[in-house]
Amino acid sequence: MALESTVTKRYVEQRDQGYWIEGTRISLDSIVYAFRSGASPEIIRQSFPLLALEQVYGAIAFYLANQAEIDAYLEAEERAFDAMPQPLQATDSALYGKLMAAKAAKQQVES
Repeated sequence: MALESTVTKRYVEQRDQGYWIEGTRISLDSIVYAFRSGASPEIIRQSFPLLALEQVYGAIAFYLANQAEIDAYLEAEERAFDAMPQPLQATDSALYGKLMAAKAAKQQVES
């Protein structure tokens, strides 16, 4: 049986200055961070029960096809977040210090 026409699906859309899984409020960032941490698509799917496994694979394929652009986007987002004043820094500096130390340790492991 031959397909009369091939339908192309979109799994990722760009809106509100970010990347999102098409038709959801789930960011591509969430999928990419889990994927880069070594989570399988099946495990990622379990973390986001609103997504079909096909959507997870589609998001990963989108990331891999656009990896340089998405990595640059994620780095810019991280820099912007780090530059924002953190309320916790002012209200509980000890906890803020622990969180920053944990983040630094995680980044060393990923490097």
